[in-house]
Amino acid sequence: MTSHTTPAGAGAVQRRRLMRELLLVAGLFAVYKAGRLLATGRTDEAFRNATRVWDAERTLHLPGEGLVQRLLLHGDALVHTANTYYAAVHFPATVLFLVWLYLRRPAHYLWTRRVLAVLTGAALAIHLTFPLAPPRMLAAAHLIDTGQVYGPTVYGASPAADSMANQFAAMPSLHFGWALMLALGMIAATSSRWRFLWLLHPLATLLVVVGTANHYWLDAVVAALLLGAALLLVPRPAVRSLVAARSVPAQRRAVPEPATVGGVR
Repeated sequence: MTSHTTPAGAGAVQRRRLMRELLLVAGLFAVYKAGRLLATGRTDEAFRNATRVWDAERTLHLPGEGLVQRLLLHGDALVHTANTYYAAVHFPATVLFLVWLYLRRPAHYLWTRRVLAVLTGAALAIHLTFPLAPPRMLAAAHLIDTGQVYGPTVYGASPAADSMANQFAAMPSLHFGWALMLALGMIAATSSRWRFLWLLHPLATLLVVVGTANHYWLDAVVAALLLGAALLLVPRPAVRSLVAARSVPAQRRAVPEPATVGGVR
């Protein structure tokens, strides 16, 4: 006997699977946030590391972060927009990206989720072992905290009193790392001739995180290197299976249960 799933039943199953995936991603993010808080209270070490990073950038002749910040400070609206981008785009954009992949490109979704998990885990390990004060706190940088001055900000005025975030976790910049993976994931999952414009998102993110003095250039460099390593570790979905999946009419295509690899979803 062949069983048939009604459209309503299939929709309910799809919604349950989507909710489960959203809870999984949110859970991973919560673990990451909780783990970052374990590195609080290492103020002296964080500032020593900040001085080392600042000196290393000058040795490498990287442009000063102040160059970008001076451009933002040309107008209150511009710097306020940059602060809003930093505070409001990072996590929602990543969630929307994953939801779209889950619904439209399931194989790419699994690949992307695993890459982001590896990247975020590696970032957490560095945050725990290498606390780093951001450039907005470093006197030698001569930068201002644009979030506190112009708003909005996601951080408390005093790092010691901030119970919601570890402000000494500047390296690597997951704002940039996640944005870069979003762009690469959309380029890999789509075929439009305009798909490379997705790279504007990590470019804008880079300018924002540096211009608001929340990150050093090297924070973004390390994030890119970690992402490159994650991409090497996590195999991409097979091209043949993707082509076959796209050839099936949308009305006949069922949303598949995310496959398991090595017993892990």
